[in-house]
Amino acid sequence: MPDTAGFCPNCGLPILPLERAEGSVGVLPVRVSGALAYFLLPSAVFLSLEPYKSNRFVRFHSLQSIGFLLAGLLIGATLWIVGSVLGLIPILALLFVCMLVGLALFVIWIVLVVKALQGEMLKLPLLGELAER
Repeated sequence: MPDTAGFCPNCGLPILPLERAEGSVGVLPVRVSGALAYFLLPSAVFLSLEPYKSNRFVRFHSLQSIGFLLAGLLIGATLWIVGSVLGLIPILALLFVCMLVGLALFVIWIVLVVKALQGEMLKLPLLGELAER
């Protein structure tokens, strides 16, 4: 759709302008703080220091980052345990599946960092809803 469109040509619903985070929080621009939150140590620091933990954008990305890390660890551990305990999958196939899942998680992580740098709050299913609350 063109940038000047005010309504969807198919359903007629109004098109809301995309909100982008602007300004700075603490000593960093808010977009950079949001992107840095996807690295584990800064997200923990941002959730504990006052100028950052009160900023909605930075807090959202910090919480989603921690949730994404925990979900990735849970997925990896589940794959490994199910594959090795059941012994249904040969070890090389299991390693291949784990590598594919790891690559998919890495790509999602890169997208999240880029979207934070663009000032957008890209919500992951379930994790984004939890982080927003």
